[in-house]
Amino acid sequence: MSTHSDPPTRPDSEHSEKDLEKDEDEGSRNASTVPAFTSPANEAHESPPNQCSDWNGPHDPENPLLWPRWKKIYHTFIPAIIAFVCTLASSIYTPGRDSLAAEFHVSAEVSILPYCFYLLGLACGPMIAAPMSETFGRRAVYLTAIPVFALFTLGGGFSNNIAAFTICRFFAGVFGSPGLSIGSATLADIWTPAERAVPMALYITTPFLGPAIGPLVGGYVAAAKGWRWTQWTLLFFTVAGLLPTVGMKETYKAAILKKRAKSLGLPTRTTDRTALQSCAFFLRSTVTRPIRMAATEPVVGAFTAYIALNFAMLYGFFTAFPWVFAEAYGFGIKSIGLTFLGLGVACLVGCGLVILFSKLIFKRQVARSHKEGRGGKVPPESRLYLAMIGGLCLPISLFWFAWTARPGIHWISPVIAEGFFGCGNLLVFMSATMYLMDFYGPLYGASAMGANNISRYLMGFAFPLFVVQMYEGLGTAWATSLLGFISLALATIPFLLYTYGARLRAASQYQRST
Repeated sequence: MSTHSDPPTRPDSEHSEKDLEKDEDEGSRNASTVPAFTSPANEAHESPPNQCSDWNGPHDPENPLLWPRWKKIYHTFIPAIIAFVCTLASSIYTPGRDSLAAEFHVSAEVSILPYCFYLLGLACGPMIAAPMSETFGRRAVYLTAIPVFALFTLGGGFSNNIAAFTICRFFAGVFGSPGLSIGSATLADIWTPAERAVPMALYITTPFLGPAIGPLVGGYVAAAKGWRWTQWTLLFFTVAGLLPTVGMKETYKAAILKKRAKSLGLPTRTTDRTALQSCAFFLRSTVTRPIRMAATEPVVGAFTAYIALNFAMLYGFFTAFPWVFAEAYGFGIKSIGLTFLGLGVACLVGCGLVILFSKLIFKRQVARSHKEGRGGKVPPESRLYLAMIGGLCLPISLFWFAWTARPGIHWISPVIAEGFFGCGNLLVFMSATMYLMDFYGPLYGASAMGANNISRYLMGFAFPLFVVQMYEGLGTAWATSLLGFISLALATIPFLLYTYGARLRAASQYQRST
């Protein structure tokens, strides 16, 4: 289960294009339900004495899959905390927009730009971070990118005009993105597919939890110290996220073997690809192929549009809801931040539901498949139950919020409605990720999620630019109801795919990669 797709293992630069595709598929197999770019570390075997291209037998102590559990948990915490910090950074600024607008003498619309351009940075960053992690290893990217993220955050706090602050926020997003773009790959490096469900569920929850906590922290900081302190407070969180990486060990197989080969003076096949080749393969697997799949594959196109809209609404709410609660209840900056706790609690509930589904329902389906002689194979459509539940929660929450966020109705009602939206959003995203991976397999599933990754942050970038004007023009009830009607129409997607999924698999141009 992962929110972000990454490129596969890099073969020798002299291989043919066909060989490169073969290695790309091979490197994707270790990802199970996550698009990740790891080598097939599970299949360890003795390497010839003049090579260093695989583990030294099935008990190689440097194999991350064989690490003790405490060490795996430690290395799971690192990408999780970084993902939390870089998504916290997205919304922590929003409560300070008014004070920034007053200081720089800009309009409310212009004051939203630093928020939007940070999201654009999150969309662009993986194009650098993912191939670099394949060339230099995961640890090197974390230790390089996050300090640069901190420097741009610091620069943002010292900016003396809106243009400088917006540019700093964009590059902070670019360099903060490794927690999102290579986090799932890091977990795939250290957890076997059988162990991966719970760590992945917990990890994926952090990018949902971060934006929900941001307005709460930012509200109190902006009220007491002004907008600049939202950036400097973020530095404290960054330090907390960066310190554990100092003790981090490399998890990427190719990087470990490259270091071993260098120390022994031996050649290695797995790490000869250049950074330029890595970028080329990353662009193919997460840009060109995903765009083609989104345009030609109904399953990819449908879920891409669905999830992109859900994320657009989520990030739009961080700019629209302060207006709603100020108009309806006269809330100040601190109280508005507290209302987003509903989203935070909902993320934890959604994570618990995903874990329960994996442990109680899906596990039984796999066991039944073994018992019936089907080798543990379960139809991908069994992954859609969570999306069905989440898809119904979304329009319910939007209509609930639309007609209860008004004077005379207690504020707790729209806050609970927010919670239903947050939970439904997470359930749809998790379910779609697992379904696409099961539907297309690791290689094409990663590309399918690549289309999703690009679209949701681009939509998140664009939506806040007009959502406040929409609420001011239509009012809370009809603006949110409009989104509710759209969400209600899209909620049919999981049910339609459950019904016609087998036919779509048979007609797909992209046969499932093994």
